[in-house]
Amino acid sequence: MDYEIIHLPKEKWKGTVIPIKYTTDKYYDVSVNKTYNGFSVEMEKKKFTELLSRDISGKLYEDHWENTYVWGVIANDELIAAMETDQELWSNRIRITELWVSERYQKHGIGHTLIEIAKEQARRERRRAVILETQSCNANAIDFYLHEGFILIGMDTCCYKNNDLERKEVRLEFGWLQEEKKKLNDKDIEIRMETEDDWYDAELMTQRAFWNKHHLGCDEHYLVHKIRHHEDYLPELSRIAVKNGQVVGCIMYTKSRIVDGEDTHGIITFGPLCVEPKWQGYGVGEMLLRETMSLAANKGYKGIVIFGEPDYYPGIGFKTCDNFNITTSDGRNFDAFMAIELAEGSLKGIKGKFHYSEVFDNLPKEEVEEFNKRFPKLQKLKFPGQWD
Repeated sequence: MDYEIIHLPKEKWKGTVIPIKYTTDKYYDVSVNKTYNGFSVEMEKKKFTELLSRDISGKLYEDHWENTYVWGVIANDELIAAMETDQELWSNRIRITELWVSERYQKHGIGHTLIEIAKEQARRERRRAVILETQSCNANAIDFYLHEGFILIGMDTCCYKNNDLERKEVRLEFGWLQEEKKKLNDKDIEIRMETEDDWYDAELMTQRAFWNKHHLGCDEHYLVHKIRHHEDYLPELSRIAVKNGQVVGCIMYTKSRIVDGEDTHGIITFGPLCVEPKWQGYGVGEMLLRETMSLAANKGYKGIVIFGEPDYYPGIGFKTCDNFNITTSDGRNFDAFMAIELAEGSLKGIKGKFHYSEVFDNLPKEEVEEFNKRFPKLQKLKFPGQWD
């Protein structure tokens, strides 16, 4: 079935009942035994002699959750699926507090897609894990979470009642843990110029890298397409990163200028610089940037001016442009407006207003939407804290 996952805002959906019910003939039997050297814990899947039914309905945006956010699916004006997450800030984890798909809409991949959204939230917020609670008697849910890459991380044998072990209803905690990322090197990644055969793959990678990052959808992949055909494009500086034959990153350079009255100084800028989401955090972007900065320095360019992530680029040496007496075209300065000298003191004596290539201003929404038809359809979705 075709379905669209949307954000369910608190002001409209707070208190909505999520009718989570299940019937099962299987359970995971939990036993905790004291041994000479400590304890042993065992879990074994078994069958009930009679069917067990449980109603664990909940409500969205309960007051005891402090940082909740809810996604859902609506079909024929009816809520048919929902997932609520809470930012567990003290432990730097995302907790799924509610996950429900109406019985008649199960087996359509909705649950999997919702879980993937929770994982994406964790990646975007740099949380170390996604965690959730279920019960040892909810065998179908346990099997689903295991299939989605979750592992057992803990249990509470008296969460619901003091005889949870005997009742075969033990609270179980499952978690999906972010893998530790080790920096790649030039033996792992090939940095090279782009060929025409790489164009589609580079655009597709760029779309995935920026999708839903700054607004619903993105237009950076269309920008890559436009830059290649613009007079300000600098292909001799631009590069892609390739791993195992796949394009996993790219950086595109264009000419720009700094204007001080009647004086104009040539400068360069890059954008987009992006990495396939799967390979973000492995140092691919920094490898692209450092290699191309060296190329630009060798070709005599004095510096680079960008609009970029203020939490990332200062670590590579960028400083806010007020350090160089450079402002935006309308005379402003802010944290995301940065520059770097390509040689010591190379920007000394250069001041004025920065003007980037006009190619960045020519991205009509209707053209972007038409361009999107070339690529697999992606879900437009807002994540917590974006664009507020």
